[in-house]
Amino acid sequence: MTLDALLAEHAELEVMLADPSVHADQAGARRLGKRYAELTPIVRTARELERVRSDLETAREFAAEDPTFAAEAEQLAGSIPALEGRLTELLLPRDPHDGADVVMEIKSGEGGEESALFAGDLLRMYVRYAERHGWKTEVLDGTDSDLGGFKDVTVAIKSRGDDPDGVWARLKWEGGVHRVQRVPVTESQGRIHTSAAGVLIFPETEDVEVEVDENDLRVDVFRSSGKGGQSVNTTDSAVRITHLPTGIVVSCQNERSQLQNKARAMQVLRARLTALAEEKQQQEASDARRSQIRTVDRSERVRTYNFPESRISDHRVGYKAHNLDQVLDGDLDAVLDALAAADRAERLAGG
Repeated sequence: MTLDALLAEHAELEVMLADPSVHADQAGARRLGKRYAELTPIVRTARELERVRSDLETAREFAAEDPTFAAEAEQLAGSIPALEGRLTELLLPRDPHDGADVVMEIKSGEGGEESALFAGDLLRMYVRYAERHGWKTEVLDGTDSDLGGFKDVTVAIKSRGDDPDGVWARLKWEGGVHRVQRVPVTESQGRIHTSAAGVLIFPETEDVEVEVDENDLRVDVFRSSGKGGQSVNTTDSAVRITHLPTGIVVSCQNERSQLQNKARAMQVLRARLTALAEEKQQQEASDARRSQIRTVDRSERVRTYNFPESRISDHRVGYKAHNLDQVLDGDLDAVLDALAAADRAERLAGG
C-alpha cells in the first residue's frame, strides 16, 4: 500500500474506534485497535517528516534576509535523512504474524540429564523475559526429567493484547538448537561438557476467516426429490453449489425455498472451507517447526551459552556478550535487537 493509503486507513480507523457501537464486538474492536496501533508510528513519522520539510523551506527563505536562520536550516536539513530512513523501515512489509501470541516447545537433546536441565534453564529464561514485558505464560504440557529438568515442555506466551508487535515479533528467531557448555551437576571430574536443547516456536493464529468470492461459485438449481427419486416439489428449489478452486460440492434441498436452500448450502460450504483452511494452517505450522530444527544435535546450533566464560554467542549474526547470568535471568533484549536489526537490514537490501 502507498503511504497516502496508509494515512487514509489510519484516519478511517480513528473514526471507527471512536464509535461506541464498534466496541460491541470486542474481538473486532481489538483487531481494529491493533491495526490502528500498527499504523500510528508510520503516521507520526510521516507527519514529523512533513513538518521538518516545511520548517526547512521556511528557514531557508528567512535565511536570505537573516543569517541566524541559516544554522536552523542546516540543523533541520540534517534531521531529514534519519526521518526518511525511519519511514522507509516502517513501510517495509510486516510479518503478518508479528502481533500474534506464540506457542513454544523446548526439547532436550544430546546430553541426557544435563540437556534436560538446560531445557529447564531455557524455559525459565523465556518465562522471565515474558515477565519483564508484562506477558502471560502458561505451561501447557511437559515431561519432567529425574533431576528436575524437562525432557520436553510446551509453553504458551501471550501479550497484553494492545501492542502491535506481539510476542512473535520478538521471539520468532528463537527457533533452533541452543548449545550449552558447562560442568554438569552429574560430572564428578569437573570436566566441561557440551549438550543441546531444541526450541520450536510458532505463532498462534486467530480463528480462520474464510471469504467466498461469488465468481468462484457455480450454482445449479434443480427439483427436490424424495425416496427413489420421486419429485417432492414442483419448482426448482434445490441448490447445488460447486466451489471451483477446490472442487467442493454442496447440495441442499430440505428447505422450502430456493433462497433458504442456497443460504444453508453456503453455510455448509463455509464450514468446509474453514476446515480446509485450518488444516492448511496446521500443515504450514508443522512445516515451520521442521524448518526450525531438524535434529537436536549440538552441531546444528543457533546459539551457544558458555558458562566458564559467561559468554552468549548467536552464530547467525555474530553477536557475542559476556553477561550470561543476566541473559538466563531474562535479559534477552540485546541479542533479540541484534537479530531484529539483521532482519531489517536484509529486508531493506532486498527492497
